[in-house]
Amino acid sequence: MATNQFDTSLPSTRQVQKCIKEKLTVEFRLMTGDLITGRIFWQDHNCICIFDGNNEQIMVWKQAIAYMKPFSDTVA
Repeated sequence: MATNQFDTSLPSTRQVQKCIKEKLTVEFRLMTGDLITGRIFWQDHNCICIFDGNNEQIMVWKQAIAYMKPFSDTVA
């Protein structure tokens, strides 16, 4: 598969899709150190669109993400 294709067989892609489907709140730490918290609206090969706490859309390039941490309502 070409590297510029959206690969839905990857675990990371499936994890993001799960967060979208379940409307989980997610924390993104960017390579710049910035922190973005919100719900993922969509993803494509290059970007993830996030609705923040003010319900504003933020489009983040995947290359800029250091990590993603989903929050859930359950306590382990």
